[in-house]
Amino acid sequence: MKHSNIILALTIAYCSFSLAKPAQADTITARCDVYPKGEDRATSSGLCTYSQRQGVIGIQLKNGKRYDLVPANQPNHYRDQNGRAAYQQSGLGDKGQIFRLVNESIYVYWDTAPYGQSSGNVNSGTMATSSAPEVGTPVAPLSDLVGAKAGQAEEIIKQRGYNFLSAKPSGDAMYSYWREAKTNYCVIIRTANGRYDSIVYGSSSCN
Repeated sequence: MKHSNIILALTIAYCSFSLAKPAQADTITARCDVYPKGEDRATSSGLCTYSQRQGVIGIQLKNGKRYDLVPANQPNHYRDQNGRAAYQQSGLGDKGQIFRLVNESIYVYWDTAPYGQSSGNVNSGTMATSSAPEVGTPVAPLSDLVGAKAGQAEEIIKQRGYNFLSAKPSGDAMYSYWREAKTNYCVIIRTANGRYDSIVYGSSSCN
């Protein structure tokens, strides 16, 4: 009888542990582009954190803005932190997810390569040096060029002390990599629809 009680206790403990595991938050580093409703140019583009716990989705942008989406009574339908309707739309396949909110759309991409960081747990990886700007920080000397036509602004960037390294496409955008001559920091310029969409600092590897 005692032997049976021990087995029962172990079984209950194991089941409790197994059921507790899915409740842990799954948080990863992703890439988020935020588009105002009806616009084709992102107002925010950069690294973000994406989390999901018991169906509740959290999206934290680098600029501090956060979205919390709670499941509604239909599949792929949510309520945001203000109680307004939102829904998840297909279109990115296994590359990411699209969330349609009342006033904007959030494109979440799992591939963070354009910003020089592998996707995964936000606590993994090495810490950046204190002197270097965080990945995704806007480049102040070039902030006035966001929205400029790519072909017309390249010479201006070079004149301000930035050296072109390489460029590669990702999704519907093109990413070009530059070096800031006076600091050797990496700068990443995202171009969409022929215009500079964002200009931010990247990781030291700059690829």
